[in-house]
Amino acid sequence: MSNLEAASSKALLAAGVSDISVSVVYAPSAQEVWCTTIKLPNGASARDAIMQSGFMQRFPAVDWVSAGVGRFGQRCLPESVLEEGDRVEIYRPLSFDPKESRRRRALHRRQQAKGASHE
Repeated sequence: MSNLEAASSKALLAAGVSDISVSVVYAPSAQEVWCTTIKLPNGASARDAIMQSGFMQRFPAVDWVSAGVGRFGQRCLPESVLEEGDRVEIYRPLSFDPKESRRRRALHRRQQAKGASHE
């Protein structure tokens, strides 16, 4: 926990806020989004949110630890402490190898350039 996270947690506790509300989001495909909002005790982690959200029961085949998680589009560790209103995002594994994709695009461009020079 960073000093800022610790200070924020202490401030919430001092203000009497013992529970926080966070969203857990997963998109199994580009057309489908699963989202739930849950209440957690102050100081809860991204891992806690995922475990208590029902995600693992709904998507038992998804290895979310390997795929990674984030908060508002920024990668974070499962142990990262959450704050009120955070959105925990569970990422999908890559469906392609970025290096292979770049190689294919470069090959395609070379073939197009070669074809254009012969015309």
